[in-house]
Amino acid sequence: MFLVGLSGAFLAQSPAPGAWSQFRGDTRLTGVAAGAPPGTLKLLWTYETGNEPIDSSAAIVDGSVYVGSGTGDLVALDLETGKLRWKYAAGNPIVESSPAVARDTVFVGDSGGILHAVRTRDGSRLWTFETESEIKSSPVVAGTVVLAGSYDGRLYALDAATGRKRWVFEADGPVHATPAVQNGVVYLAGCDESFRAISLADGKEIFRIPAGANTAASPLIVGDRAYFGTFNNEVLAIDLRARKIVWRYENPDRQFPYYSSAALAAGRVVVGSRDKLVHAIDAADGKNAWTFTTRARVDSSAAVAGAHIYIGSSDGRLYVIDATTGEKRWEFDTGAALTASPAIAGGKVVIGSNDGVVYCFG
Repeated sequence: MFLVGLSGAFLAQSPAPGAWSQFRGDTRLTGVAAGAPPGTLKLLWTYETGNEPIDSSAAIVDGSVYVGSGTGDLVALDLETGKLRWKYAAGNPIVESSPAVARDTVFVGDSGGILHAVRTRDGSRLWTFETESEIKSSPVVAGTVVLAGSYDGRLYALDAATGRKRWVFEADGPVHATPAVQNGVVYLAGCDESFRAISLADGKEIFRIPAGANTAASPLIVGDRAYFGTFNNEVLAIDLRARKIVWRYENPDRQFPYYSSAALAAGRVVVGSRDKLVHAIDAADGKNAWTFTTRARVDSSAAVAGAHIYIGSSDGRLYVIDATTGEKRWEFDTGAALTASPAIAGGKVVIGSNDGVVYCFG
C-alpha cells in the first residue's frame, strides 16, 4: 500500500442541510432525504458520461452533483443545469463505490483498489490510498476519519486530510458493503456471513453476530436496530443492545437474494430484491406490509422523501411508490438498467443508468 499527494489541514464539517452527501444520504445509511421533490416529476436534464455503466450512486452537496462512472471518471455537474464543472480521471473504472463529500473534499474508490480524495472546487487530487484489491464499498466520512472497505478483506480508517492510516480491521472475506456509523460505532455486514460492531476510535471489534449468509447489502441503522438483506434470501433485523437477531423475513413464494440496501419509510423497512419486487416489511415484527412488482430484479436501493419511495429497477425504470400503500405514483423509462440508487436533494432526484447517462428530475 502506498500514499501520494498529501495536503494540509482538513476541516470536518457536516454538509449543508438538505444535501445528499454520500451513499444512502448519511452515515446511518437511512436513505431518507431532508426535503421532498415535486409531487409530479419531470426530466430536467441529462448528462452522458460515456458508454460504460453507472453503478455508482450520486452525491449532491452545495449545488453540485458528484457521480462516478465505469469510464473511470468522477464528474462534478451543476445541479440546476447538468453542465460539467470538472472531470477527474481515476485511472480505473469506478464501479459501485459512490462518492462521499465532506467539506471541500469528495472521496471515491475504484476497481484498481485506490481510494481517491479530490478537491471539490476544481477536481484536483488531494491524495490517494491504495488497497490490495478492488473497492466497491462506498467511503463514509465520520469526523476526521474516512472509512473504506476493500475486496482485500480489510476495512480501512484513514485520516481524511492526509490519507494516512489510523487503523485497519481484518474481516474474514471481501468488504463489499458500505459501513454505517452511529455514536462512535461502525456497523458492517460482510461477505464473511457476519455482522460486526467496531469501535470508530481504534478499530477494535465490539461484537460479532453470525448472519448465516454473505451479504452485499449495507446495513440500515435506526435507533437500536440494524436491518439488511442477505444472499440467503432473507432480510434480518438485529437488536444492537441485545446483540441478537430479532426477526428474519423471507418471501414465502420466491427465493432470491437481496442486493439492495434498506430504507425506513412509514415504520416499514423498504428493500428491493432480485425477485423483481420491492418489499415493505413492518420494522417491529418483520411481517410483510406490501410488495411492489417491477419487470426485472431490483439492485437499486430505495430513497425516501416525504410520503414517497424512489427506486430504480433493472427494467430501466425509475419508480415513485406510495410509502403507505405500495401503489405506483409515477415512473420513467430510461431504456437502460438502473442499478445505481437515487439521490435526493434540493427538490431534485438524480440517478445514473447502465448506458452511462445521468438523469435529473424535479
